[in-house]
Amino acid sequence: MNILAIETATTACAIGLTTSSGFSMNWIVDEDRHHTEALTVAIDRVLREWSLSPRDLDRIVVDRGPGLFTGLRVGLATAIGLSQALGIELVGVTSLELLAYGAHAEGMRGTLVGLVDGRRGEVFTQTFRLDTEVTATSEATVATPREVALEWANANTPVIFSGDGVARYRDDFAALPHATLDTQTVPSVEAALVLGATRPPVLEVEPLYLREADAVANFTTRDRT
Repeated sequence: MNILAIETATTACAIGLTTSSGFSMNWIVDEDRHHTEALTVAIDRVLREWSLSPRDLDRIVVDRGPGLFTGLRVGLATAIGLSQALGIELVGVTSLELLAYGAHAEGMRGTLVGLVDGRRGEVFTQTFRLDTEVTATSEATVATPREVALEWANANTPVIFSGDGVARYRDDFAALPHATLDTQTVPSVEAALVLGATRPPVLEVEPLYLREADAVANFTTRDRT
């Protein structure tokens, strides 16, 4: 099965490809929010390098969030457009579960808290248990880094923090005595390819925004003022 993975939930834009011949690759295309300019060009380049056309794809797996609003829209629009135009199967995954599965593939075990930078002084967060399998133990939500750090400081148990939210708010998490800070910042494209191969396709992929876009929030604030 030829599977394309699209990752645009953070400032980075990344893609992955698994082919029916057993080849697998992943590539961070851009790390500075140039999703619109970089994504389709990168997909075209990778397919050409492996003598494939979009019609040769069997399935597309796309990160549906939570994450940065504009990046998510670019990734989802590209995935849905290809799927509908070419009749390609579609699978949606979340940025937070990709962090958990990525850490699990690296051998990490225990409690993991995924943290995707949401800007505005907030993170998107979800807790997972990593043992023989990856199990979500909470729902995805929005919080401040301090709120998350305080919760786990009071829990006083070993915990792994993973995601670009850790990198941005490192001081809030590094001080916790039982914390391990994972260096993973981009949701795992390798995990997206694995999950995309095993999950059943869907007719629609719904974005997981968790809150309104920055432009809407800014407009609402000005209107109230």
